[in-house]
Amino acid sequence: MSRAESESRPRPPSRSGSVTLLSFGHAGVDIYQGAVAALVPFFVSERAYSYAAASAVVLAASLLSSVVQPLFGVLTDKWAMPWLLPVSTLAGGAGVALAGVSGSYGVTLTVVAVSGIGVAAYHPEAARVARLVSGGSHSAMGWYSLGGNLGFAAAPFLVWGVMAVGGLRASPLLIVPALAGAALTLAALRGVKARATATGSTRAGDVIGQDDWASFLKLSGAVVCRSIVFVGLSAFISLYVRQRAGGGDVSGTVALVVLYLGGAVGTVAGGKLATRYGRVPVVQWSYALTVPAVAGVVLVPGPLLYGCIALTSAGLYLPFSLHITLGQDYLPRRVGTASGVTLGLTVSIGGIATPLIGAAADATSLQTALAPLIALPALGWLLLRTLAEPTTLETATHDGAVNDQATHAGSTHAGSTHDRTGTGPDAHPPTPATPANAPDTPTITPAAPTDAPTKTTPRAPRK
Repeated sequence: MSRAESESRPRPPSRSGSVTLLSFGHAGVDIYQGAVAALVPFFVSERAYSYAAASAVVLAASLLSSVVQPLFGVLTDKWAMPWLLPVSTLAGGAGVALAGVSGSYGVTLTVVAVSGIGVAAYHPEAARVARLVSGGSHSAMGWYSLGGNLGFAAAPFLVWGVMAVGGLRASPLLIVPALAGAALTLAALRGVKARATATGSTRAGDVIGQDDWASFLKLSGAVVCRSIVFVGLSAFISLYVRQRAGGGDVSGTVALVVLYLGGAVGTVAGGKLATRYGRVPVVQWSYALTVPAVAGVVLVPGPLLYGCIALTSAGLYLPFSLHITLGQDYLPRRVGTASGVTLGLTVSIGGIATPLIGAAADATSLQTALAPLIALPALGWLLLRTLAEPTTLETATHDGAVNDQATHAGSTHAGSTHDRTGTGPDAHPPTPATPANAPDTPTITPAAPTDAPTKTTPRAPRK
């Protein structure tokens, strides 16, 4: 290829550019997880769904996602599948875009479930790619996760704006973020491919280390507790704030935005705090902070409720990106599986508990149904209390590469020594050791052989 042709080709984005593009692409996926919860009040008002029926829509997006996501993680442990990112983005958007087209409850559940599968397919491979691009930087992973949180935060605005245009029948307009996200992801993958070619992908087979399943299961248990709290509040905080603070649809939408947008700040702050204090301490502090914050959401009335929602959002989101990297480092040989479980559980398993909250709200009150959420962050903190900071994936990979180089250099040196003193083609006879008490004797060095015959001069006889 000529120099002119090489310069005319578009250059792949830099590392920071790739992280930024992946972050916005992440927003184009996670906006649909927030959109499902944001659609719940409109399902209730336009289709007269009960709390239980509306929460089952959230379950449809979450149940299949929680089951399928680890399976996609196993696949990404075996094969790199970057093409899955734009495809799954489009699938996630199409499902939500079709949610308001049909008045059939069964069709609505089906298309929302398709959206959940698309989201499930996206996250394990996206987390692997983001880790590769970020080089293990906590701050960079925080910025990548920020995109997803911004997508969550934008979902109520997007849904409210589309519903204002034409109600649920205008839902096909919700496909627009998926189209933009898929395009941005394709642009980011150009930089990822160039970086992987230059540095090598951090695959499970390249890592020297052992999987710590005990620590990973404790972390996963805490993530489940966090998930139930977050998804439960996402599904019902809009309706709950209308009851507790008044203000109608606007107050409910503002509460949902505070829950999501406060998390955007918390995610970036979590990465920076982890760089200074370590990931495990920051995660532990976050769960401890969330206990009184959720209690305030459930028990505090009036405008102060919004402040409690903001504190809850910070506590839930500070450890968000740290869950991902900790899970990957506890299972260095199964990065895709770890990503599928930790990142998937944060938004999936909680949906399974949502119908139980809805059923309890139908039987009693919404406040009574939300009260058990106060105890879950405390349970998560207990699970996290004994965790230790793991060796990072990049350190393990680097140490393995250094050991391989040292082993190769040692074997090369040994081979060279063998050739000098052994039996190889360039071998020379070893120098015999001199006994410790041997007398000093002159060293006789034999003459080097030559190809020409040696001419001998006869010695004259003695007189």
